[in-house]
Amino acid sequence: MRPFATVLLSLIGALIGCSGGQDEVVVYSALDREFSEPILNDFAETTGVSVVAKYDIESTKTVGLTQAIMAETNRPRCDVFWNNEILNTFRLEEKGLLAVYHSPIAESYPEHFRSKNGTWHGFAGRARVLLVNTKVVPETERPKSIYDLADKKWKGKVGIAKPLFGTTATHAACLFAALGDDKAKAFFQSLKDNEIQIRGGNKQVAVAVGNGQLAFGLTDTDDAISEVERGSPVVIVYPDRDQSELGTLFIPNTLCIIKGAPHEAHARRLVDYLLAPTVEEKLALGPSAQIPLNAAVKIKPRVETPRTVYAMPVDFAAAVNKWDTAAKYIRDQFAAE
Repeated sequence: MRPFATVLLSLIGALIGCSGGQDEVVVYSALDREFSEPILNDFAETTGVSVVAKYDIESTKTVGLTQAIMAETNRPRCDVFWNNEILNTFRLEEKGLLAVYHSPIAESYPEHFRSKNGTWHGFAGRARVLLVNTKVVPETERPKSIYDLADKKWKGKVGIAKPLFGTTATHAACLFAALGDDKAKAFFQSLKDNEIQIRGGNKQVAVAVGNGQLAFGLTDTDDAISEVERGSPVVIVYPDRDQSELGTLFIPNTLCIIKGAPHEAHARRLVDYLLAPTVEEKLALGPSAQIPLNAAVKIKPRVETPRTVYAMPVDFAAAVNKWDTAAKYIRDQFAAE
């Protein structure tokens, strides 16, 4: 009987151990921890479901987390991928790694910001902008276009984040899709010829502009507004904002549930929670100043939106098809940066 009792106790212990992780949800978040963690903590406090979050470093962002999800295909660990852009979400979809979930909350979002198949949901966007140091750049000489990054007048004095990761990589793929390979390659070659400074991430670009190390740089609105609101001598320029120009690129955050997610029920619950108008309001009013996409949100954002600025027309599916082409060319050009 003693061996049987020992086995029985072991089984009971194992069952208790297994059930201990059932009231949790695992999130891989590419949105900066300082912005996403308070929202995830609110979810945990409201629902009683603990959140186990994995964040990545600024320099690799979505690429690092996407690669982790791909590597875990045979044994998924992630339940929900909170991506701070969209193209790597498409890459996961192409590989068949996303579960289908038609969130009822998603109906409040524009169709082009959600998957028809229910594999991903877009929310809380950001714009790709130029942040300009007003002490270094006179008002009459402020840039108006991303092409001004190649202006010889600012040779060696402007910057971008490393274009192999995050929204900068997404921007590059979108340019290859919109301009065609030849014109896109010519643009990036012009940046290299102008000795553009490569920083680890968009935040580093914004900080370098704020302290005068760079005259201006390409970054995201969340990092740009941070410099504005901490009193740095900077101004945000929405590039190519007129109908006759390329347009300002707006990139949504995306949510998706990983196929085979260990905690799918809680994953769906979290997706519904994050798509609610109250969350977009918090993200818009918070330090990251995210742009609400849910039609039910009525607050006024602190940054400009597609309603006030001409948005770059983007076929994200076409852009993801250009991902490898863009990445290879840029890697060859900027490998040593």
